[in-house]
Amino acid sequence: MTDSRPAAVVVLAAGEGKRMKSELAKVLHAICGRSLLGHVLVAAEPLGAANTAVVVGHLREQILGHLTEIESNATPVVQETQGGTGHAVRIALDALSEVTEGTVVVLPGDVPLITADTLQRLVARHAETNAVATVLTAEVPDATGYGRVVRSADGHILSIVEDRDADQATKQLREINTSIYAFDMGKLRDALARLTTDNAQGEEYLTDVIGLLVGDGEVVASVVTPDHLETLGVNDRIQLAAVRRAMRDRIVAHWMREGVTITDPETTWMGVRVTLEPDSVIHQNTQLHGATHVAQFAEVGPDSTLRNTTVGMGAKVIKSHCTGAEIGAGAAVGPFTYLRPGTVLGKDTKAGAYVEMKNAKVGDETKVPHLSYVGDAEIGERSNIGAATVFVNYDGVDKHKTLVGDDARVGSDTMLVAPVTVGDGAYTAAGSVITEDVPPGAIGVGRARQRNIEGWVERKRPGSKSAEAARRAREQAGPAGGTMTSDTMESASPTGDQTQHDQGADE
Repeated sequence: MTDSRPAAVVVLAAGEGKRMKSELAKVLHAICGRSLLGHVLVAAEPLGAANTAVVVGHLREQILGHLTEIESNATPVVQETQGGTGHAVRIALDALSEVTEGTVVVLPGDVPLITADTLQRLVARHAETNAVATVLTAEVPDATGYGRVVRSADGHILSIVEDRDADQATKQLREINTSIYAFDMGKLRDALARLTTDNAQGEEYLTDVIGLLVGDGEVVASVVTPDHLETLGVNDRIQLAAVRRAMRDRIVAHWMREGVTITDPETTWMGVRVTLEPDSVIHQNTQLHGATHVAQFAEVGPDSTLRNTTVGMGAKVIKSHCTGAEIGAGAAVGPFTYLRPGTVLGKDTKAGAYVEMKNAKVGDETKVPHLSYVGDAEIGERSNIGAATVFVNYDGVDKHKTLVGDDARVGSDTMLVAPVTVGDGAYTAAGSVITEDVPPGAIGVGRARQRNIEGWVERKRPGSKSAEAARRAREQAGPAGGTMTSDTMESASPTGDQTQHDQGADE
């Protein structure tokens, strides 16, 4: 393929996008983790053009802000009025006035499926044929709405006719203009100066440049894209969904070719920045977004969503939602686990059912099996966090940190009120509220002693099913079972007042 680095790339992103019915600029709508405009700029980057101009118009401030983030070297060009594609290219070339020769590639900002390979083929064909213009065309089953490519009997391009201006015979043609071109800079400038607005839309059509160049006797070449899906544009939400599905299919197919098992491609979604290692497994109904990475032999899904999350070798994530988390090798996550930003799980750890973690570092082989909240915490290695444990990290004003050492055991239903430390090898008793540090090897007990108030149900809930069940149990137990009467109950309690207080609290 001939080395033919273009002098400039012009991306047209000034359209109003009325059919999107959106307050977001059309080219900023995203598919698979990247804006429509971003996909186009990424595809054009390997061309190595010295200059890139992006023409903006409707909702320009949104696009300019986004352009600064993704392609700060691009030259933004504002089209104040919707004068057509020819007008847009003309003002773009005015902004690139120092570029006087070479090849300029022109393409729309709403064709996210276009590939770098196809653009390179276009530029190479342009150079090989010494053409002044080369058009990327496509054969489609339904050409409604597209400009038609009109050829001579010997196959040379004569003109491009927009759908609104086409007669019935022209509308029968199935070869369409994709609105992607390579031009000789000087010849393009000359032809743009001769454009008129004598057409159905009263605009300067870039497509009319082709007819002008043919009329001048210049060579106009073409390249037919092997996959017409590459050139699908986006004008409404239906087309947006169509290109999103096509991009998803492309990404999923790529990773399966790279040795990844994807059990149900139709229900698996992933973004363009996701990376997967061979022999990883992605199960059905799974979404992978952002810079998520899944290592070899790891399994994700079913029914899981990961964003900017790293999954280590051999780890398993089942029915869980993870954002900004790091999951170590051999770790087990889920089902119904929520890992929030800043969560780091070590090797062979467990974050089980209905566990939520945020800004938490969990050491190797430590287990948080179920029903717990772990926030702003560091837990050492080989520790166990009992069910229904809460790391109480927020005092209403500030967040505080909890430290749990190595080989510690936190009993079920423990409240760890930060800032607090549970030392190496320490325990907490089930049901405790821990507000002070627990030294290494100690057990922290922070709860009231249990007292049983006999006969309470019979006195307070007479005739209830509970009272009847208690009566039957006493009868079955016989006299040896014993019972406390209301007369003896007060003497069994520390004070009569305290018993009354307990009863009131229980009510």
